[in-house]
Amino acid sequence: MRTEDFDFELPPELIAQAPAPQRDISRLLVLHRRSGQVEHRRFCDIQEYLHSGDVLVLNNSRVIPARLSGVNARTNGRFELLLLEENATNDWWVMLRPGKRARVGTQIIFRDKHGHPTEACATVLETNREGHRRLRFAGAINIIDLLDRLGEVPLPPYIARTHSSQMELDRQRYQTVFAHPPGSVAAPTAGLHFTELLLAEIAALGVQVSFLTLHVGFGTFAPVKTETIAAHLMHDERYELSEATTRAINEAKTAGRRVIAVGTTTVRVLESVAAQIAQRSTSPQHPSSAPIVAGAGKTRIFIYPPYKFRIADALLTNFHLPRSTLLMLVSAFAAPNDSRGRDLVLSAYREAIRERYRFFSYGDAMLIL
Repeated sequence: MRTEDFDFELPPELIAQAPAPQRDISRLLVLHRRSGQVEHRRFCDIQEYLHSGDVLVLNNSRVIPARLSGVNARTNGRFELLLLEENATNDWWVMLRPGKRARVGTQIIFRDKHGHPTEACATVLETNREGHRRLRFAGAINIIDLLDRLGEVPLPPYIARTHSSQMELDRQRYQTVFAHPPGSVAAPTAGLHFTELLLAEIAALGVQVSFLTLHVGFGTFAPVKTETIAAHLMHDERYELSEATTRAINEAKTAGRRVIAVGTTTVRVLESVAAQIAQRSTSPQHPSSAPIVAGAGKTRIFIYPPYKFRIADALLTNFHLPRSTLLMLVSAFAAPNDSRGRDLVLSAYREAIRERYRFFSYGDAMLIL
């Protein structure tokens, strides 16, 4: 398939610039895969589509204040950077501007949010083919511990901010209410719609609410620049799947109960782990339907049509950018092991545009059943 097959026109005014006044009053488009039927609901209505025994799996990664500013230790020239991917403690790949001034060996002194110099600094170690810089940080046992002082919310470029009061709201709302381990440089946006009360009400229905962690990196949102989808390369992203969540999923699959993935990042972890098991299953004694196992690792799985899903039975997601890997994954999910999902999803997107849904990170949600 070609990248241009996943293009669509979106009126700029439908790109959400702010979150809904309350998390769970966002709109919810429900797409029924088999019939192609579309329903228009509110997000709090999601309870009507959940059943006792379902396992609802959410990504609990916490967004870090990944947008930093600093100066060249020698020339005092200014740098703006975005943390992209952690290699090890104090070892990060970053997007840095102006890149031409950040040669290997350049030392950067970071400023706090008020523009004052801090003890935090970094040295440029190398540059990759995409122009990203690898930095070694110093001045802290772990630079993550200083980010609340140094960093700003890493909002995507299509969200404009002019006042600091808006940024303070983003610190709360560009974060799920269940966020825990820090590490993401972009929000797992499907989870933004949940409130603590709504999750409690869902659990009271007999739904098993479970969590995994995938630290969202630049690779999830990097545009597909190749002509063909298959030529695109994903970046590694770190994940962790706990014993408790693994057990809940395995029991549900054995009993024929549904696993509902909240967000494309959650799907990618589940399908990555399942694919690993399938690759090891080379004999009748180890069938491809073998239980998944808990653990941590990195994934660069790229899901696009046609794709056979092994774990997720339903998907809650936001509306995604044209030509994005996220849109391709959603299209694959809309028609598993088939290529017609693209048409189903783009048709639903056209309906959403006609109905004036809000798109992208702070936008409305879509439930695919």
